[in-house]
Order: sequence, then structure tokens, then C-alpha cells
Amino acid sequence: MATLHQYDYIFAIGVIFAFLDAWNIGANDVANSFATSVASRSLTMKQAMCIATVMEFAGAMAVGARVSETIRTKIVSTSLYADDPAILMLGMTCAVVGSSVYLTFATKIGLPVSTTHSIMGGVIGMGVATVGANGVNWGWSGVSQVFAAWAIAPGIAGAFASIIFLITKFGVMKRSNPVRNAFFTVPVYFFLTSALLTMLIVWKGASSKVTLNNAEIAGVIVGVGAAVALLVVVFFLPYLWRKLIKDDWSLRWYQIPMGPLLLRRPEPEPRPEGHDDGIKNYYEGHATAAEMEARQAAHMPANPNDIEKHPKVSSNFDSGSDVIAPTSEQPKAVHHSKLASGVSARPDGPWHRPAVAWWIFKRAALHGVEVDVVTHQSENNMFGGNLEAMHARAAHYDNKAEYMYSFLQVLTAATASFTHGANDISNAVGPFATIFLIWHTGELSSSVPVPNWILAFGGIALVIGLWTYGYNIMRNLGNKITLHSPSRGFSMELGSAVTVIMATRLKLPVSTTQCITGATVGVGLCNGDWRTINWKMVAWIYAGWIITLPVAGIISGCLVGIIINAPRWGMST
Repeated sequence: MATLHQYDYIFAIGVIFAFLDAWNIGANDVANSFATSVASRSLTMKQAMCIATVMEFAGAMAVGARVSETIRTKIVSTSLYADDPAILMLGMTCAVVGSSVYLTFATKIGLPVSTTHSIMGGVIGMGVATVGANGVNWGWSGVSQVFAAWAIAPGIAGAFASIIFLITKFGVMKRSNPVRNAFFTVPVYFFLTSALLTMLIVWKGASSKVTLNNAEIAGVIVGVGAAVALLVVVFFLPYLWRKLIKDDWSLRWYQIPMGPLLLRRPEPEPRPEGHDDGIKNYYEGHATAAEMEARQAAHMPANPNDIEKHPKVSSNFDSGSDVIAPTSEQPKAVHHSKLASGVSARPDGPWHRPAVAWWIFKRAALHGVEVDVVTHQSENNMFGGNLEAMHARAAHYDNKAEYMYSFLQVLTAATASFTHGANDISNAVGPFATIFLIWHTGELSSSVPVPNWILAFGGIALVIGLWTYGYNIMRNLGNKITLHSPSRGFSMELGSAVTVIMATRLKLPVSTTQCITGATVGVGLCNGDWRTINWKMVAWIYAGWIITLPVAGIISGCLVGIIINAPRWGMST
């Protein structure tokens, strides 16, 4: 083993661009995943960031190495570089450069792309440039299998999410007493989600060896899921019963551990005037079809011939009626602040005053979580169309029932975050692991596992990207695709997580972007009206997927081709 110090500069470039690649994954892909939770108001931006920080890092460290091996060794055979390992080191560096450059551009313009497509394109491009097209493993054991997963994953995620939401919709939300029915389904969903997360960790997925046979693995999966469901029944349901059924306004979240003792609390006193029940209005800002029609009727001109005074926006409802555009006589929409309401004002005084300096530091460090992305998601743009009319087509369900599913969505968001860290960390650390191993040992070896410090390096960069710039992608998703609520968002995230777990088990680096988008479209179609989906935004996202792989591949291939054919490029000795 001998470190190739003559190529220290290549390793340094690899470190920089691997960090940039992982940063973009956090800003683009992780934000894409959490847009659902934030859009449904189940999580605030800060809550989403905190959950993502823990779960993404844990997923990367516990399971990330499994998929990294596919990115690192299965696309282009490392044996083709046996005569000169430094060429592979250079090629993987260029692959990371190509991927990170493209992702930086896509993230800047707010285009949610597949980071898996990006690094795959970079690796394929460098493979074609260094060993020719025949050196790339296009067969089922390599690229073809991954391509097939990309094509199939959105459909599978959409199918899973649709089934889950249809069960919730007809079994709970459309019943005469949805809150009561939710009490029966919530423990089942907690069991399912907990079992899935356990499955990902122990079902031959962990990077550390799990010495359990199949029966023991099944027992652990079912046992953990059952234990979580039991805890929910014993401790959490009594809390929900007191809060939602008994309207116990004095109840606090830290009383959940009291469990059955909460059932013995005396009847709550009448709620003080002005004291809310703590249940969010998950449909705030989203009018129903009836409300929009009532608004239209209220502003319909007395003389039909004066219709030009009230221009039509678009045809919206099955009745064939049109939504009337606001006129000077109508109240104008309130323009919300682009920052969350909790942001404090800048203190008075010069910048070097301690209070002002501290405020500036907090703004710089926490700007990414202060942006009010929910408001941004309701703003019309060239890809938005008439979002208000689109949202009005989707049914509004009981807020108390939605409240129960908001807790489930926190769990599914955490599960989705863990599976994302497990699957997509490979996009940055897979090629970087090859760069490091060749630089450090001077040899090729496909059997050497990805070092833990590289997984940690990628996980940290990913989290930083989410915190600092994730809002830029998040504000273009969520409600801009279809109306979100906790019951819908829970179904989307669980359907996507199931698909990613299956892919991770099969060592397939599928696109989590495609999975969550497929799940979102699937749930949107369950509204029974295809016009509840913003097909312009879906087409925009799909267009980004189509161009990602070739663009990243061209950048990577051209870069490595120019370098290895330069007169002063020195071969390894």
C-alpha cells in the first residue's frame, strides 16, 4: 500500500466536488422529499430540518455503503483499469465534477432533478471516455437494471401510495365519523411504518453484518412494529381521545406518558374565550369548490352583457362554471411575507453591536429555515397555472382526523428520510470512495468496503445543503403539484418509502425524486379528477429527469477526455 502523492491534487479536487455533490443532494433531493411534510403543515421547516439531520445521517451511516458499492463498481468494471488505477481515480473525479456542476445549476434555477441520474451520467460519461462504450456494463447486471428501476419506480410508488390513500379515504375520511375510524387505523399504520424501517436496517441492508437467520429477521421486524403499535395504543391514543373527543383544551403534549391515567381525568372545563383547540386548519388558504362558486356568484355582474368587466380566469369545475378574476371591487389577495412569521426584526444599532451581530449571524445560519415555503407553494408562476382552482377540486376532510394523520406523517417523513440517506448518499460517496481508495493504496479493489468516515463526510455535507438552500427546491413542489394534507402526505411518503426500501434491498440506486413524484401523482389521481394535478409542473420535472443523465455524462466525459489526452498528463508509475 502506497499513497499516490503525485496525485494529491486530484484527491483534493475530489474532496471539494464530492462535498459540493453531497451539498446539492441535500439542497435538491432531501428538500424534494420533505416538501410533502411541510406543504401539508404536518411539520414546520425547522422541525423538518431537525428530523432530516438525524435520519439522513443515520441512514447514510447504517445502510449507505450497500448502494455505494453499485455506483462504485457495477457501472464500469474496475478491472479495466488494472494497468493504470490513476485513470479510474481521475475518471471518478471528473464524474463527481460533472454531476456537482449540473446539480448546482439545477438547484439554482429551482429544478428538482434526480441526483441518481446525475452521478450515473457522470460515471457512464467517464467510462465511455476512458475505456470506450464497450467498457460500460450496459447489461441487466449494470446500467439496464438501473434504467429499468428508474422507469418502474414512479409507477410502483404511485401504486403503493394510491392503495394506502384509498384505504384511508374510504375507510376513514369519507365516513360519517372519521375521527372515530382513525382511532382504529392509526395503530395499524404505526405498525406498518415501524416494521418497514426495521426491515431496511436488519433485512440484509445494514453495512455492518447482521447475524440473524430469516426467521429471526422476520421476528425482529414484526416484533418492533408490534411494540410501537402497542405503545401507541397504550399511551398515545388516550391523549388523542382526551384532546379530540373530550375537547380537553388544558391537555399538554408532555402528558402523553401518562397513558391510561389520562382517561381518568375529570371532564374538562369550558374552553376560555379566544383559546383555540390546538388543531391546525390544514386547508388554510385553500378554498373549496363551493366556496369558489359562492365567491363567483357574489361578484357576477347583474347584466350578462357586462361580462367583459369580469374576465374569466379558466374553466374549473364540472358544472362548467368559470372562476371570475378579481376586480378592483374585490378584496385583493394579501401578499404574505417571504419569511416565516416568527422571524424577529433587526435590532437597532450598528452591525458590531452584540445584539445586531447575533441577529446577523442567526439570519445567515438559519435563513434556509426561515423561508415560508408554504406561501411560496401557493404562488402562481409559469408552471403553476390556476393553483387555486386546481386545489378547489380536491376534497377537504375533517381537520381533527387530519390531525391524527399528521403524527403518522412525522413518522413516515422520518422513515423516508432514513431511506433517502441509505440510498442517495451513494450518489456522492460511491465515486469518492474509489478516488480515496486508489489514492491511498495505489491499487484497485472492488471488495474493500466504503470507509465510515466517507459516509459521515457525505452525510454532513448533505445535511448542510438541506439547511442552507433546501428551501429553493421545496418552494417549487408540494402544493404546486397537487393539494396536500396530512392524510395525503402520509400516503405519499409511505408509498415512496416502501419503493425505496425495496430498491435498497435489491442494491438498486433508484431515484427518490421519481418515487415521491410518482407517489404524489398517484395520490392526486385518487381525488377522482385528473385536473387536481398540475401537469405543467409534472412535465417540467420529467423534462429535468430526461436531460440530467446526458448533460452530466457529457460534462464528465469531455472533461476526462481533454485531461487524459493533454500532452502533459503523466501516467502513474
